[in-house]
Order: sequence, then structure tokens, then C-alpha cells
Amino acid sequence: MTPQTVEDLTVEEIYRSYNRYAFSIAYRMLGTVADAEDAVQDCFAGLQQRELSGILNMKAYVAKGITNRCLNILSSARSRRETYIGEWLPEPVSEAYDGPEASAERKDTLSYAFLVLLERLSPTERAVFVLREAFQYEYDAIAEMVGKSESNCRQIFSRAKRTLQSEQLPPAASGEGNPASREKLLQRFTAAFAAYDVGGMLALLAEQPVLVGDGGGQEVHTILRPMVGRKGVLALLTSRRVLQRMREWEGAVVSINGEPNLVFKQQGEVRAVLCLTLDKSGEQIQELYLVMAPGKLKHVAN
Repeated sequence: MTPQTVEDLTVEEIYRSYNRYAFSIAYRMLGTVADAEDAVQDCFAGLQQRELSGILNMKAYVAKGITNRCLNILSSARSRRETYIGEWLPEPVSEAYDGPEASAERKDTLSYAFLVLLERLSPTERAVFVLREAFQYEYDAIAEMVGKSESNCRQIFSRAKRTLQSEQLPPAASGEGNPASREKLLQRFTAAFAAYDVGGMLALLAEQPVLVGDGGGQEVHTILRPMVGRKGVLALLTSRRVLQRMREWEGAVVSINGEPNLVFKQQGEVRAVLCLTLDKSGEQIQELYLVMAPGKLKHVAN
């Protein structure tokens, strides 16, 4: 379908054509599947209440509708996340959830590291950055979607980019790296972790690694604060108390958010996801994001 006049289309036909595209935007803005799906349903339900014949570009109209709903959700979600017990991490997914209408987006913007970085931005900064960086909208279109001036959107994008650059965007979130070599590194790490191989794990950790865990508030016991530095991260990885149960689970390399990461299962049920970023060399682990919150593992394939 070309994104032009839609006077002869039903809402159901529009939904079939653009719902995956709308989800791609919403997931990158919100970081959770349930919230993204709710935003998509609300967006298309709203189409039933208006006259469609005057819409010249349905794709842009859907993007605007989903953006507005995501901004509303983000505003309320920020206060909830501030009172979250422990660190809040995005929800990982084992499929891209993208359809043909999402073909223009940059695939690296689906990476888990990228979603974590987006949490540093305000709702408006996140919306402008996602629309520009991932979906390549022009500033005049973004201005219409977020209700800002074009010059203001340029400033917001520049500010957001500076914020993310200050976080030293890892190679995986920059579209760099070799998936095959990354998979071998993950396999080496999994074997060292399962065997309590301190030397093996130490060799794979960067100079200043960071380990962040999300157990879903009080649902699952995990680390409450990020651990920084080789000594602290290695202590947690070799702990016979904090992460001991993970060694009893089956670890495997699985495509999570479009790139190889680790999934741990117990009797076929996903119990944890460990997403990693590598340093600039691509040979050592810079960041480890451990998701054990049951509610955030629903969209990782068993």
C-alpha cells in the first residue's frame, strides 16, 4: 500500500497494513510490549471515530497518533519507574516484531543496548530521537507529530544525541560488530559462568564492566543497584548465593532484540535473559543487563 489517499479503505484494512509499523514505533518509545500493544490498539480504535477521507498520508497519520499516545504513557510511566524497587530495564523480545511498513527504520535501533540508552531521555526527547534516528522522518513531520516547532525539534534531537553520546554508545548499539564472533564470545562466557571459571570470565570482562539487574520490583530477588568494576561484577558472577540458581538452568545463545544474547531456561521455561554489550574492541564485555522479572520474559520464545 502506498501512504496516500485512503478514502476507500476500512479501518480494518488500515490496521492490517500499519499495525506492525505502529508497534515498531511504540516499542522503541516505551520499552515494553504490553504498553506498546495498548498504544497501538488505542490508536486504531481512535480511527473509527473520525472521517478518513481527508487524510492524505495514512502512514504519517498513524505515526503521529501512536507518538501522542506514547508520550502520554511515558509521562505516567516515569513516575512509576522512579518508585520501582531496584533498576528498571526494558522488556526483551526474541523477534523483531517488524513488518514491511517498517522497512525504513534502522534495525540497530531495536537493540537492547539502544533501548536502555533511550531511558536516559525525557519523553519528548525520546519521541523526537526515535522518529528521526530510527524512522528517518524529516523535522517538519516530527514537529507536526509532537506539537513543537521545527527548529525546536532540531534542538531537542541535538540535545538527545549529546546525552546518548555522553553514555559512550557501545558497538552493538551502533550497528557495528560481527554476529558470529559475538556468538562465540557469548558461548565462551556461558561456559565459564557455568563452570565457576574465574579466569575465563575475567578475561572476557572489559576494564570497567557494569552489571544491571531487573527482578521486577520485589517479584524475583536480584541485585538492587548496578555493580561497576571488574572486582564487583566478578564477585556477583561467581557468587554462590545471588546468581547461583542461574547455573542450574540451561543457557543458550538466542536472538534477542535483533542480535545474539543469552537466555536461561528451567525445564523449558524462560527464567532469565542476559543482554550484553561489548567494548570498542568487540572482544570484551562492557555491560551486562540481567532481566529476571517474570512479566518481562513473556515475549522471549520458549
